[in-house]
Amino acid sequence: MDEESTTSTKQAYKHTNRLALEQSPYLLQHAHNPVNWYPWGEEAFEEAQKRDVPIFLSIGYSTCHWCHVMEVESFEDEQVAELLNDGFVSIKVDREERPDVDKVYMTYVQALYGGGGWPLSAFLSPDLKPLMGGTYFPPNDKYGRPGFKTILRKVKDAWQTQRETLMKSGAFTIQQLSEALSSSASSNKVLDGVPQNAVRLCAEQLAGNYDPEHGGFGSAPKFPRPVEIQLMLYWSKKLVENRKSSEAKEDLKMVLYSLQCMAKGGVHDHIGGGFHRYSVDEYWHVPHFEKMLYDQGQLANVYLDAFSITKDTFYSNVARNILDYLRRDMTGKEGEIYSAEDADSAEFQGATRKREGEFYVWTSKEVENITGEHAELFKDHYYIKTLGNCDLSSMSDPHNEFKGKNVLIERSDASSMASKLGMSQDEYFHILGLCRKKLFDARSKRPRPHLDDKVIVSWNGLAISSFARASKILKGEAEDIKFQFPVVGCNPKEYLEVAAKAASFIKRQLYNDQSQRLKHSFRNGPSSAPGFLDDYAFLISGLLDLYEFGGGINWLSWAIELQNTQDVLFLDREGGGYFNTAGKDPSVLLRLKEDHDGAEPSGNSVAVINLVRLASMVSSSRSKQYRQTAEHLLAVFESRLKDMAMAVPLMSCGADMLFVPSRRQVVLVGPKSTVDFDNMIAAAHASYDPNRTVIHIDPNNKEDIDFWQGNNENISLIAKGSPAADKVAAYVCQNFTCSSPVTDPKSLEALLNPMPLQADGGE
Repeated sequence: MDEESTTSTKQAYKHTNRLALEQSPYLLQHAHNPVNWYPWGEEAFEEAQKRDVPIFLSIGYSTCHWCHVMEVESFEDEQVAELLNDGFVSIKVDREERPDVDKVYMTYVQALYGGGGWPLSAFLSPDLKPLMGGTYFPPNDKYGRPGFKTILRKVKDAWQTQRETLMKSGAFTIQQLSEALSSSASSNKVLDGVPQNAVRLCAEQLAGNYDPEHGGFGSAPKFPRPVEIQLMLYWSKKLVENRKSSEAKEDLKMVLYSLQCMAKGGVHDHIGGGFHRYSVDEYWHVPHFEKMLYDQGQLANVYLDAFSITKDTFYSNVARNILDYLRRDMTGKEGEIYSAEDADSAEFQGATRKREGEFYVWTSKEVENITGEHAELFKDHYYIKTLGNCDLSSMSDPHNEFKGKNVLIERSDASSMASKLGMSQDEYFHILGLCRKKLFDARSKRPRPHLDDKVIVSWNGLAISSFARASKILKGEAEDIKFQFPVVGCNPKEYLEVAAKAASFIKRQLYNDQSQRLKHSFRNGPSSAPGFLDDYAFLISGLLDLYEFGGGINWLSWAIELQNTQDVLFLDREGGGYFNTAGKDPSVLLRLKEDHDGAEPSGNSVAVINLVRLASMVSSSRSKQYRQTAEHLLAVFESRLKDMAMAVPLMSCGADMLFVPSRRQVVLVGPKSTVDFDNMIAAAHASYDPNRTVIHIDPNNKEDIDFWQGNNENISLIAKGSPAADKVAAYVCQNFTCSSPVTDPKSLEALLNPMPLQADGGE
């Protein structure tokens, strides 16, 4: 039984609405509002038609701070509820549960008003056409702007007096958006030079927005947008390959400094690990405190990439910090990985109101009492002040919400601090770790932020990727490395097991083997919503990493199966590209082809890279088909790649990957249950190179042999010709024309990385 249902048996509520029967944590948060909420569905639509009233649609998610604010101010208010119940049918949607519905009305609001966000507030006709919309509305008129109550009265009046005009306008807007956002390519080819220029153009645009003082590619509020980091790393690698090492170093320095500033800032949870959503100021200091799974998976990956390039354990330590947080706080008993933790929490046990960041902030006195003899060292390191430290920028705390409180941020150099105190860096870091553990234990006694324990396939795909990659990349850490809390310091191979368990949960609970279809999410059972493009594309990407970094052939086989289904459900075979939905739900008015790489990459961007990777594994006819699908997709978004590459950084990388003539395959042949295999596969991944595919085959494993005989006989032939049955041999190939085998990890590393990408920087 879900938490809300359990609670409701113990407590008598004044109001209960239809949301009490739902599984979504966000909908359950509103189950006892006086508003007569409906979930998205036919019952609500029929009620609006029967009563001949407009629909008020409110979209948010359970860990959204401003969603909570609007609930307290408006949806718990009896007067507002009376206005809504009298003049509207009110519908609540969890955007994480129904991203397809959210996308329709968010696109509408962004197109008409130039911005969007959550909570999303929209007014619809009974046939679901938008009439007007916005985001957060305060309850009362303020500063000359109408409040929510005034808006409700005006919309009700307009519905009665200007209905035809409103409905025509909404229908016209939807038609315009549909035409603009589901465009087809006039050719199935992309113009020569566009893919290569897109990467360069995007890198130049990002470099132009670089903040040399505080890191990052833009001004406050600062979002850690990992796709930007991925693009800059990819471009740096290309510059090195083109013998432009000084330019490569400059771009790489921007990336590394940005990653350092993010990790040292308050946007990083120094006590418990992981990253908050974004920083409100330019210093990466004061965050909005929610933690989202999609951020953790992507950020872990870019820190792993930075470690691959620099071999600086500062970056591997941050990656471990994120992954260990996910293992400890965000993973269920069956390996499923949950979606988010809230920004808000109660000040004390039993408090009825919650405050943002309450779980994460500290007074100077609290830190002194908890850390004892090391208090001054800790306070100096994390910029902790008696009057509070949210004073670095006028944007950090404009409303004095954190007066007297401290958000931990590292502003001092650890080596100079240690030297000043006459101790080694190891001792200094050890003391910091002990203090963090004490604060973690104290923090654990506070009321925790709400955990959204919904399991979303797409976000799990991102996390599966980072856990799988960490299992081999982290084998490059020095053997004598010391770990401090909250980093656990586990054997990296444990991370591969985490990835496999998460993938197994999805296959068991959210995949139908007969229909080969995914469901979108799970909470107390699979959701009714089907899998969307992002679910397929992100999961395929994670499964490819799970296979390439040492998992079984079953994961690659499933990835190919999912790619086939993705093509059946979402591919526009005539016009090119993938739609975000299968187009089967008549209540979803727009079927879009998305390209924007934002907080999450677009499904089309991830799909391009998946197709390139799959094309480098399978036989020529299937490989050609994958490459044609990828190029046709890029043709749809050609103008974006030419004119607005900064909006599509990951797609820009994928476009370049498709046309790289030198994509290499590393084929490992030998027994997989050996230390030698682990070492050789780690060597294959030791250097950063997105244009490399790693394939492994055990000649004594029937499943491996059968798979490759059916999908690419070149691999079977390489395995049969391998000279040493008891050793793991590595072949470096292009189009399966291979070099002589090597059996030593160091020799393989040297073969794969003749021109290391390096930059000054690091801890």
